[in-house]
Amino acid sequence: MPYRSLGDFITSIAAVYGDLPAFTTVLPNGMNGTLTFRQADEMSDALAVYLRDIAGLQAGDRVAVQVPNCLSYPVAAMAVFKAGCVLVNVNPLYTADEMAKQFIDAEPAAVIVVDMFADKLAEAVKTYPVKHVIVTRVAEYLPRLPKMIVGMVQKHWDKSVLPISIPHIRLPDAVAAGRAKHDSLHNAIEAYRSTISPDDVACLQYTGGTTGVSKGAMLSHANILMNMAQTMSLITNLEKGREVALTALPLYHIFAFTVNFLGFYSIGARNILIPNPRPLSNLKRAFENYKITWMSGVNTLFNGLNNEVWFLDTPPKYLKFASAGGMALQTSVAERWEQVTGKPVLEGYGLTESSPVLTFNPFGQVRHGSIGVPIPSTDVRCVDDDGVDVPQGQPGEVIAKGPQIMLGYWRKPEETAKTIQNGWLLTGDIGTMDADGYFRIVDRKKDMILVSGFNVYPNEIEDIIAAHPDVTEVAVIGVPDGAAGEAVKAYVVARNEGLSKDDLRAYCKEHLTGYKVPKFVEFRDELPKSNVGKILRKDLRAQEQAQAA
Repeated sequence: MPYRSLGDFITSIAAVYGDLPAFTTVLPNGMNGTLTFRQADEMSDALAVYLRDIAGLQAGDRVAVQVPNCLSYPVAAMAVFKAGCVLVNVNPLYTADEMAKQFIDAEPAAVIVVDMFADKLAEAVKTYPVKHVIVTRVAEYLPRLPKMIVGMVQKHWDKSVLPISIPHIRLPDAVAAGRAKHDSLHNAIEAYRSTISPDDVACLQYTGGTTGVSKGAMLSHANILMNMAQTMSLITNLEKGREVALTALPLYHIFAFTVNFLGFYSIGARNILIPNPRPLSNLKRAFENYKITWMSGVNTLFNGLNNEVWFLDTPPKYLKFASAGGMALQTSVAERWEQVTGKPVLEGYGLTESSPVLTFNPFGQVRHGSIGVPIPSTDVRCVDDDGVDVPQGQPGEVIAKGPQIMLGYWRKPEETAKTIQNGWLLTGDIGTMDADGYFRIVDRKKDMILVSGFNVYPNEIEDIIAAHPDVTEVAVIGVPDGAAGEAVKAYVVARNEGLSKDDLRAYCKEHLTGYKVPKFVEFRDELPKSNVGKILRKDLRAQEQAQAA
């Protein structure tokens, strides 16, 4: 590995690509702003100096960053790494209670927060006081006129920015203060970085909490740098200094963080940052104004774009391929995407605990329905409950070993011991491996439905129902069903109001054996989703339990 730390990596890459555009924020109306590699590097140097020499943070102190996809995010994250501190990514959409819980666990010495959500911060710090608060805005570092227009709209029109009641400093002022502190920012940064080890914690990356309580995965500098290199080695057909990556997934999500942010930074790509991809029309101007060559997403994003008239009318001309992860990519969605764009979706697989990528479909060797092959220096197996390898093609729990596996859960040794055993990460996912070494995820172990003694996997049923021409989205869970144990229930967002429950069950009977056919079907206007668009089965289960109670 050529870099000791993420700070070394950031500075080295900036020296190579200099004045090329590194990050561009694009708002729904097309207003935009850009930072070059050199600008982002210098500004993050100055902010690192502010954190260490003015705010007084020490190496290893945690810094919470609660910022959407905008120019402030890379500056903040890079500064934290250069300062030798630990980045704690926080979802900007969190409630005050959710923020407080994460702060209590991570104990950040400082927080960098976007002004739209600073009112929630004021409530959260009543529970856990954060000494240093740095406030930024979505339009930070945009040209003066667009920044002024956005500010006026947020303050006076939609009133999305409220007065900030707690002591704070604005991000540009913190950067300016750091810049004025030393004659040589470079020497100051070198001093901080010289004490950082590859095995030091770089990020406390909290798990999504989609299947349980969120935990902080300790990811080292080496974990993240290695996973970035492992993944980019499989993404071929890229030209250094010429790619344009669209980042609609939030950068505080581990896949977008490692691959979009750091991976494409490593090859001098221009990163198009979308602060809010909802509604999907917010992406229209980015596709129109920039020659997008690569993008990442989850199944719901690709499915949504497949149904957007503007996207169908003018699919991206320069796209080479797209990458999917975070949830199962439904075959019908992948095939439709390839029909529309003429380019494949490369599906991968990983977890927060693995920085995150474990497997990926190699370019030119894509297999629909497969999560691909293990990335370099990674071992992946499917095992039974005793940890013994299952026969080829048979389902078993996916376990993995490699240099990207986390150090453990922050202050949770018992949880760590349950998840990492003899160096192997127990993923909690059920998968299979074929004769060519390609893996498929059958489902989450916790999501498996037991119908009269038979194992039923929601992913399989969702994949069938999603292929119905009158279905937009679907989620499947198990519900209590007397002597049978559990029954299959499908929640469906219909494209055609004429679709009936009987129609859907009849369709399923054509493609599924009897015990897999949903016994119950419920139509909904929308399904609960995480911040990255992952459908939350746990929320549906909670709703069922509440109704039963």
